[in-house]
Amino acid sequence: MLYKRLRDMAFWKRPCVRSMLILGFSSGLPLLLVLGTLSFRLREAGLDRGRIAHVSWVALAYGLKWVWAPLVDRVRLPWLTERLGRRRAWLLLSQVALALSLWQLGQVNPVRDFAWMVVCAGLTAFASATQDIALDAWRIEAVEASLQGIMAAAYQAGYRFGMIVAGAGVLGLTAHWAGAATGYVPQAWQKAYTVMAVLMLVGMLATLMAVEKPSSVGLLHETPLRWLKSAFVAPFVDFFRRYHRQALWILMLVALYRIADVVKDVMSNPFYVDMGYSKTEVAMVSKVYGVMMGLAGAATGGVLVARFGIMRILVVGTVLTSCGNLAFLWLSEGGHNVPHLVMAISADYFAGGIASSAFVAYLSSLINVTYSASQYALLSSAMLLLPKFLAGFSGDFVNHYGYARFFLVTAVMGIPVLLLIGVVARVCRGVRSKV
Repeated sequence: MLYKRLRDMAFWKRPCVRSMLILGFSSGLPLLLVLGTLSFRLREAGLDRGRIAHVSWVALAYGLKWVWAPLVDRVRLPWLTERLGRRRAWLLLSQVALALSLWQLGQVNPVRDFAWMVVCAGLTAFASATQDIALDAWRIEAVEASLQGIMAAAYQAGYRFGMIVAGAGVLGLTAHWAGAATGYVPQAWQKAYTVMAVLMLVGMLATLMAVEKPSSVGLLHETPLRWLKSAFVAPFVDFFRRYHRQALWILMLVALYRIADVVKDVMSNPFYVDMGYSKTEVAMVSKVYGVMMGLAGAATGGVLVARFGIMRILVVGTVLTSCGNLAFLWLSEGGHNVPHLVMAISADYFAGGIASSAFVAYLSSLINVTYSASQYALLSSAMLLLPKFLAGFSGDFVNHYGYARFFLVTAVMGIPVLLLIGVVARVCRGVRSKV
């Protein structure tokens, strides 16, 4: 046992694992800069909650990335592919695009140039999703199967650190540069986003230093019709062939499982602003402590899934997620109160971690290894489409009915999910042993 632990620790000295850690940071950095952190910035600038929620639709790029994933997988980039390889070429291109779009997103004034700000956020989300596509492919191909667990762990560690920097880091820097000024200080936000754009250089350096296995796969090596069939049609056909009519129930569950917390999360940062929490308080409690609670919940969820099975923990995750939303309902009734914020964040993020672990395990159990990348991309994208679309109307709902009723409605959204889990467990019994 001791030898195995020492051997596993030695894996972290391998160059590919170190590259994965840094590239994970590069992948996690842009997400909050177009979602949570951006919504905090827009609310501080005085934008209406409805418009802020509409901006969240740029995150649909993450749910639609399967559309252009085959292009990233097969198309060769002039000059870059010859020198870096397929994966690193797309990684570098997307990282350069991210640095430029993040810098421009920081420079734009959201009050005067709202439309251009939305375009910059959309370009950032598109480039970020493209980076994720290329990075997933590089990770799968970089090492043998026995090291995939280590690579996934390195990716998650880097990704979470990137989220902390993009959340707590940006809020902390903005508070520092704003000084004693109150309200929205454009120059402080511009400097903070510029720092984030510069930090993309870390990912570029990791990409240049990473090692890629040579490959000759490309569009020129197969007819367009055969490529379209293998990239788009075959994964769909295989899924429905294996699950038949049960596939519709499964897809309904995939589309709805995370709806309660995804819809709620879009309004969480404007909620912090409206409740009078400072950037420093939100940075430390939500963006640092919350991420740690999410990691603890994810680890707990993994243990519970191994002990009690996927479907049972899907139920537990759904119930706890609704309870986490009710904690925000309780928080909204009490006014500005940091200890209460800590308790609500604890419940919400820990529940989200458990639900995420169970759901990832469930998605993985549905995949045919022949189409592992394509089917996982399709299912994980389906998970986001409906929730992200509905979340775009969350600000309008809050404007009309208030935060308390909003958090109550998002908690109640867990009820049809519970019913769906029961239906799927019954109709799919015996279809797949893992489920």
